Amino acid sequence: MSFGRSLNQSLRKLFAFLPRQTRFAIYRSFVECDASPSPRLVLKIAETRDELEACFKLLHDAYVGSGFMKPDPSGMRVTLYHALPTTTTLCAKYDGEVVGTLSLIRESLFGFPLQAIFDLNQVRERKGQIAEVSALAVHPKFRKTGGTILFPLMKFMYNYCTTFFDTRHLVIAVNPNRIEMYESLLFFERLTENSVDNYDFANGAPAVGATLDLRTAPILFKQVYGKKPLRRNMHHYFIEAVMPNIVLPTRRYFTTNDPVMTPALLDYFFNQRTQVFAQLDEHKKQLLHAIYNLDAFQPVLPPIAQPTEQKVQRSHQRYSVKCPGSFDVQLTSGARVYELLVVDLSLYGFQVYSQVALPLGEWGEALIKLGTAEKSITKAKAVRERANGLAGFYGFQLAEPDLAWRKFVNAMQSGSTHDDLDNATRFLPDAA
Repeated sequence: MSFGRSLNQSLRKLFAFLPRQTRFAIYRSFVECDASPSPRLVLKIAETRDELEACFKLLHDAYVGSGFMKPDPSGMRVTLYHALPTTTTLCAKYDGEVVGTLSLIRESLFGFPLQAIFDLNQVRERKGQIAEVSALAVHPKFRKTGGTILFPLMKFMYNYCTTFFDTRHLVIAVNPNRIEMYESLLFFERLTENSVDNYDFANGAPAVGATLDLRTAPILFKQVYGKKPLRRNMHHYFIEAVMPNIVLPTRRYFTTNDPVMTPALLDYFFNQRTQVFAQLDEHKKQLLHAIYNLDAFQPVLPPIAQPTEQKVQRSHQRYSVKCPGSFDVQLTSGARVYELLVVDLSLYGFQVYSQVALPLGEWGEALIKLGTAEKSITKAKAVRERANGLAGFYGFQLAEPDLAWRKFVNAMQSGSTHDDLDNATRFLPDAA
């Protein structure tokens, strides 16, 4: 063992003996956050084959170097979760080169990687969508530069989750040596089952689970950082500052995911370059077919022994959205207009969240804003409350979908990426 490594380990042991709040204060004293980084830095969703491959290679090298995985012949770390339309991979590019990446995984039929080890029941009880932060890596030449890449990547993650990804809770599984950085700087709280000695998703490395409530985070950030100078003010950095380096997605519709995996990309990463699809068990293959049930995807998906019965009628498929709207209804007590937030919809129904109780079984006019320039006005009624088992959620039935509504569902049925959505509606007539 070298003298330098021995010295670092000794200092780390001494640091561990300090009181928790003292350690946290030391972590925070090293904060350097610049809300106006060099324009050579660009943060965006990884969407091209080259960007995704660069992210997967950077992740592979970081995981191999940390002992979190064995080297793969492809030189990439690619998991099944990267194949899902509910996963978004973010990247940081410096002078056009990918130098940082992380993936955000929304819940799907496959759940979350960490839920095999950690209990998420307490997080679920607080309501709100959950996303797992996974696959984080920074290029070696930027790892000792005081967060030059890491902090902008984290800010991008925060802005994306709170604005576009319909996420309230973040969950992570990290090495015990790094958990205090997340606790002290970003206010993550450890999950009930604090740590495990063997985390299969990271080659058996030990892990600690933690969560952050994005709804209460701004309050904590302001309490701790609000009076600090701007370069050390994480409240200003995450909550208030607008970073021009961040390229946020452009969406025609108010959907909550940004899928990029076309059939060609799925085939390249999960069949040609790796054996991810071939190594799936029969159950996971069937789940994958249920998610990608469009004809265009069938040739690249792994064959299944028996046809899945989950290929339901498309008119009953539900799509995750975040659409503001209103419900205008005539009651015996007079006319009422209720503000709604549509959280998912199908051809003949939708589910909403309302802060006030809604009347059941009463037909009224539902005005739903499907996108920046798309709105639907239809006759509807609330048919059930606690639609997903939680107070405030209602299921609605449509009398007949209008043209705008049909265009949206047609777009969702016809493709998987945002380009697909635009192409699916390009030649349809607009509503009068």
